[in-house]
Order: sequence, then structure tokens, then C-alpha cells
Amino acid sequence: MSVHFNEKRRITTKTLQEMKASNHKISMLTAYDYTMAKIIDAGGADVILVGDSASNVMSGHETTLPITLDQMIYHASSVVRGAKRAMIVVDLPFGSYQGNTKEALSSSIKIMKESGAHAVKLEGGDDVVDSIKRILLAGIPVMGHLGLIPQSIYKFGSYSVRAQEDAEAQKLINDAKTLEQAGVFALVLEKVPANLANEIANSISIPVIGIGAGNSVDGQVLVSHDMFGMTHEFSPRFLRRYLNLYEDMKNAVNQYCLDVQMGDFPNNKEQY
Repeated sequence: MSVHFNEKRRITTKTLQEMKASNHKISMLTAYDYTMAKIIDAGGADVILVGDSASNVMSGHETTLPITLDQMIYHASSVVRGAKRAMIVVDLPFGSYQGNTKEALSSSIKIMKESGAHAVKLEGGDDVVDSIKRILLAGIPVMGHLGLIPQSIYKFGSYSVRAQEDAEAQKLINDAKTLEQAGVFALVLEKVPANLANEIANSISIPVIGIGAGNSVDGQVLVSHDMFGMTHEFSPRFLRRYLNLYEDMKNAVNQYCLDVQMGDFPNNKEQY
């Protein structure tokens, strides 16, 4: 049974800080549409991430790079209408903030005004600090993202575990502290060794939410389509599938097709 920090009140940045302080784990899942957001919110997730992973699971792209700002806003608007309790965080897509603080601010304002979301998330360490500070000056909460950063996949060349060497591990620690000092309210750590993630979570005051970062951090995030088993080709070690909807939905479609072909659907009770 799910245990909620507060059953009714909207989750905020302050709530997440209180959850870390009280050692109450934070649960975060992705959603990209109204129906899924409504289900995930009702299930008790604390945070819903409108991730640029929509580029993969909703649009079929190989990477997260192709999705646009307007497409992210479309998905975020749908999610906001479906969730009553969870905090809604939206990814800034590739090309909407890198190397240009003015564009980073403009993109963030556009997301907040047009979607009704509660915060934005962006990838990177000291290279995006100026953009983070400028966004924060406008009163927009920012979530950071370190470790494996999918928008830089062509730079790294693979989705393998990051920060296994001492130099990269130390840079990750430094970047986490830099982001905390810049003012981010939380940090996602993706695909890093569990002991390193634990060290980072214990060295900064903001919540650390992991994906493939062990169980000693302050919370966890998964892509909902992976967790529900709607995708079946992707099976990293960190993924736990709670359902096998790919097979269930495929079988349901197959049964529907057979019923139509045999004249069994609709039956007498299913027509006027």
C-alpha cells in the first residue's frame, strides 16, 4: 500500500525539502498525457515529470533530441489538467537553453505560462549554472540533472554508467554542490554507482532523486511506460516492471479483432 506524505495538499518544492529532512522517500514517474497523469496522480506519485523521453516513447525517436519546446508544452498542458496533487516538472528540451541564458529564461517562462506546470528541469553542471540563475531570478523553480544526461548522448557515445573513474566522479560531486549553491530545489542522478550517489545525497541539502543510482538517495524516478511494461525492448538493470501491459494490450487487441471477425462483437447487449 502506498504511504503518502500528505493525502490532499499539492506537493511543492517545500514539501520535497521536508520529505528529505524527514527521510521520507520521494516517488517520481513520467507522464505525457491527461489519462496517464490522472492514473499516476491517483496512485500517489509525489512528482510527475513531463520528460523529454516523450521523444522516445510517444514519438518513436531514437533519442530525446528531436522533441521541440512546443511539443513539450502540449504534453505538459495535458498532464497538468490530469494531476491534482503531484508536482509537475517539465524538461527543457534540447536546444532551448544550452549556451544562451536569455533563451533558457524565455523557454522556461513559455513553459510555465502556457502549460501551468510548477517547475522546469535541465541537464548539466557548471556549464548551465548561469542559465539556472537567470531562470531562478524570474521565480521559476529548477530541478537539476547529472550523471547520464541523454541530451548529450552523441558526446558520450553510449548509455553506459557514468562517473566510474575518479576524475569524473569528483566532477559529479563538484557539479552537484555547484547546482545546490545555484539554487536548484532537487537533483536527478542518472546511471551512476550507488555508493557515489549515496555520497552526493549525504553531502547536499536538496533532495536527490535517482534512476539507476541505488536506493540510498532521497527518491526514485522511472519512465512510466517502462515501469508498466508497455515498452519491452528496453531492460536495464535498474528497471523494475510492475506490469506487463505490452502483452496484455496486445492480447486484448488480438481478442477484439477475433471477436469482430467472428461477428461476436457487438452482441445483442452491446447494441441499441
